[in-house]
Amino acid sequence: MDRSATDMTDVEARSFGHVLRDGLAKLNVVQAARCLVAVAALLLILITLDPFPDLRSEAVANVVGGRMALNYVSFGLLAAVAVLFAIASDAPSLKTLVTPLHLCFIGWMLINLVFSESREVSIQRFVLAVSVTSLAVLLPLLPPTQRSFNLCLGGTALALLVLCYLGIFLAPQYSIHTALDITEPQLAGDWRGSFVHKNVASPVMTILVYVGIYLCAVGSFVMGPVIAALAGIFLIFTGGKTSSVLCLTIYAVASLVYVTRGLWLKRIVCFAPLIAMNLLTVGSVLSPGLGAVTRLLPVDPTFTGRSDIWEFALAAVAEKPVIGHGYAAFWDDVTERQTAQGSEWAVTAAHSHNSYLDLAVTIGLPGLVLVILIFVLAPLKNFQTAQAHNRSGALGKLFLTVWLFGLYYGTTETFLLERQNPIWFMFALAVAGLHFLARFQCVAPTEPDR
Repeated sequence: MDRSATDMTDVEARSFGHVLRDGLAKLNVVQAARCLVAVAALLLILITLDPFPDLRSEAVANVVGGRMALNYVSFGLLAAVAVLFAIASDAPSLKTLVTPLHLCFIGWMLINLVFSESREVSIQRFVLAVSVTSLAVLLPLLPPTQRSFNLCLGGTALALLVLCYLGIFLAPQYSIHTALDITEPQLAGDWRGSFVHKNVASPVMTILVYVGIYLCAVGSFVMGPVIAALAGIFLIFTGGKTSSVLCLTIYAVASLVYVTRGLWLKRIVCFAPLIAMNLLTVGSVLSPGLGAVTRLLPVDPTFTGRSDIWEFALAAVAEKPVIGHGYAAFWDDVTERQTAQGSEWAVTAAHSHNSYLDLAVTIGLPGLVLVILIFVLAPLKNFQTAQAHNRSGALGKLFLTVWLFGLYYGTTETFLLERQNPIWFMFALAVAGLHFLARFQCVAPTEPDR
């Protein structure tokens, strides 16, 4: 080989080196951008564009309403970017979401929108729900490795906790319920952090406890304990009884499910108490026998007279059992309904205080059945499949625990399919995570790409 050929080879080698470095740099930029979208989505749903609302002001509803357009734009843009990233590198994962059951659910929701009592309201709110849910479903795919997913999740959790505690110490009038609150002055002293209500703060803190425990399990011995401890302390001071009771109880149930082998045994462990809770709550207003059993219990499963609102909601289901009253459109004009007269709870309620009953009211019994098939039954089967293929380590247990918490939390509060509700976002994220774990191996921290 002569010198000119050698020089040409050196030039080609250097050129190839530059191309390779440029390619790697672009790859890192893309990976960083994917993580940035994941973090932005978590921050937007958990902290929102209007943190620390002043509940002492009568204008608080107008302030929140004024943010809606920006919420639509923000969630819509993030969802669009997430979809583009997923199409570019996760097409096989996206294809697994196209199932007959999922298509039936989407089709039913479109039918429900057409026949909604307030069509424009339902369509508007459904658009936001689609953006938020899409982000939640795609978020497990955005970080390129499990380590980057852990960093995104842990970093966002720490940011939220620091913000909430700063609010408690520096601006308690905006982060703790006070006797001057316009709507619920009886909650004075309960912590709410950057959230609008303690009933939003408490379940979020419960989920953060699970996140902290998960990070400990994967070797994060600083970030994990800090998140779990800070979230646990905050949860206690929110005064959220339901979340406080469920926090460790659900983790114990999830641990039992984790070590249970058979799918049917798993179903019994998960669903038998869930069915019992719904029977003792909503069921107590349907059956005199169940009502008598409820009155004999040492605790009040109706949670201080929620039986009135359940009776009203059941009457609304009876009015339109098949098509429902329309997605997210029933409770806006509840005071105008004849069936609400004479019931103080029903007249002032914003929802039915039971996610499953609320879905029956809004999207009808067929919609409720589809939700149960997709979000209640399928995730446990996915977890069983992930375990069978050795893909259900600490991450699988985190998704399982968050999913279980959502199922039980839904017996006393409404959050399923609820637009930008952070509990719905984390629940949908967990359901999607179990779906993907059942079909794909999670990328190890040392691997450069999915």
